[in-house]
Amino acid sequence: MRAETPTPHPKMPRCRSRAVKSNRTQILLFSILTLVLTAAVVWGGRTLLRNSETLVFAVGDTGGPEARFAARLATVLKNNSSRLRLKIVPNGDSAKALSQFDRKEANLAILRTDARIPPRARALAILEHDLLLLISPNGKKIKSVAELKKKKIAVIADNESGAALVRNILELSDTPDAAARVQMASPGATFDQLFAAGFGAVVKIAHASQIVKDKSYQQFSRRGSFTLNAIESAKAIARKYPAISEETVATGMLSASPAVPAEDVETIGLEWLLVAQSKLSTTTVGDLARIIYENKAELALPDGFASKIEPAETDKDAFVVAHPGAAEYINDDTKSFVERYSDLMYVALLALSIIGSIFAAIYAKITRIAPEKASQLATAILDIGERVEHANSLDALDELQDELEAILRGVVIGLRDGTISSDGLDTFKLGYEFVRDEIGLRREHLKRYAAHDHPQDDKVVVVKTAQSA
Repeated sequence: MRAETPTPHPKMPRCRSRAVKSNRTQILLFSILTLVLTAAVVWGGRTLLRNSETLVFAVGDTGGPEARFAARLATVLKNNSSRLRLKIVPNGDSAKALSQFDRKEANLAILRTDARIPPRARALAILEHDLLLLISPNGKKIKSVAELKKKKIAVIADNESGAALVRNILELSDTPDAAARVQMASPGATFDQLFAAGFGAVVKIAHASQIVKDKSYQQFSRRGSFTLNAIESAKAIARKYPAISEETVATGMLSASPAVPAEDVETIGLEWLLVAQSKLSTTTVGDLARIIYENKAELALPDGFASKIEPAETDKDAFVVAHPGAAEYINDDTKSFVERYSDLMYVALLALSIIGSIFAAIYAKITRIAPEKASQLATAILDIGERVEHANSLDALDELQDELEAILRGVVIGLRDGTISSDGLDTFKLGYEFVRDEIGLRREHLKRYAAHDHPQDDKVVVVKTAQSA
């Protein structure tokens, strides 16, 4: 019989196990880098959103109610761990503070509605009401504004703006005669002293919170030394002068015993507003409004200023229009985080997707072993096919069959792990089926050959046995 030639080992795919292990390591590293990148983006976004913002608060005199309220607000913001911070800038008076605000050098300010309103001022809250009390000697009631214009009037107020307000309401021209008829009262002067000095009426302009706490009205009322008068044309005056509001002096507001007034009295007044620049972001003002309305008790001053903070008027025809951020909070229209930043989030996700794709492509290009095409393994299969015709035993064919199946198994695993691409998979499949069928035909051929040789060997044995006999 012919000696069997050893079947050469086929050319196997190059270091498949090493490639798979390398790719798995790189995939793990890539996953870790992706998590780190994601964490960095989330942390950066959170830091950006929570980054503190400093607002400049312009106030008047350091001892005035504006500065003291600003200091309280700064403390409340700090205690509530708000991202907002205040930088309080004192000025000589309220007018200078509003000038700084008008020059856009401040974000916040407090104004009374009879002041010159900066065009970019938007209301956040009503901090206080100033009431105008019309006082006359006991038993001498003033029935109308026309009657009041005939009297000599003393004005008790914090500054000359009070006297100017009374002149405007009475429509008195800016003349020496008008100035003599409407004068600022001397500091500390009482009603009795002013009436004794020849004044027929006293107009006192004061915070509503201070009026409630002032015990002097009760003492005056017990002596019967004054009469509180209603301003009958309060509604008409408020309509004519938008800075002025209709107000009510409630029963017993000045004195509980005896009750002064005995019944509600209509009058006029002014409002103290906390205002912000119109360009200040809705989110910032909304956050500030929330802190203010949720911490009213902590913001009230000992003398009563800002003890009853009220929502700003959100109607479009308001004298000072509310800031959109404050209006959203007041009207409970505050948007959620997703609603507010949905467009930004969409753009950010799109950008991150593009950046991530580029990052992945660059990373794979530089570090990852390029997957081998399935069609390139057809060479190893065809090599097995060439050795099939030289296989002279079933054992040799079994070895070739094992090699073929090993290549197929390696391709399946490579497709799963990504070390082999699906390019040329049809070519590989065609080559595999061709060689598999060729091995099958060769196996049948060898079986037929073996079946043909064995009967001849049996006959020879029989003949030799007969000759031996």
